[in-house]
Order: sequence, then C-alpha cells, then structure tokens
Amino acid sequence: MSSWQKVYSDQLMYRAEIVKSVLLENDIKSVILSKKDSAYQFGHYDVMVTPDNVLQAIRIIKEDINFE
Repeated sequence: MSSWQKVYSDQLMYRAEIVKSVLLENDIKSVILSKKDSAYQFGHYDVMVTPDNVLQAIRIIKEDINFE
C-alpha cells in the first residue's frame, strides 16, 4: 500500500465512494483509506490509486466529478 498515491480526500465517506466508483467505471482500481478517528469522528477519507494511474485519475476527478 505504500506505493499507492492519494488523488482525492474528503471528510464525507459517500463522496469518496462516488470518486472510487467513477474511477472504477474508467478501469482504474482504487481504494479508500480512512483517516477518520473512530472515537471523536474527525478526520477524512483518502482515495488512493497506483502510481501509473495518478495523472489519469486526477484528470477524471477534475473533469467528471462536481459536488457543488
């Protein structure tokens, strides 16, 4: 897992899941790494991809996903 790189981070789990799903639709394998503290409920979720998919994943996130 140490070679995987973060391409997206959010405090809301469902947004990280949407990003992961969109990446999967584009044949990019990703994982969600929880940085959320279970006792105090603060932190965030990181979407991680392999190094060879970083640029493509960032492009897809910027062009295809809008949470506003």
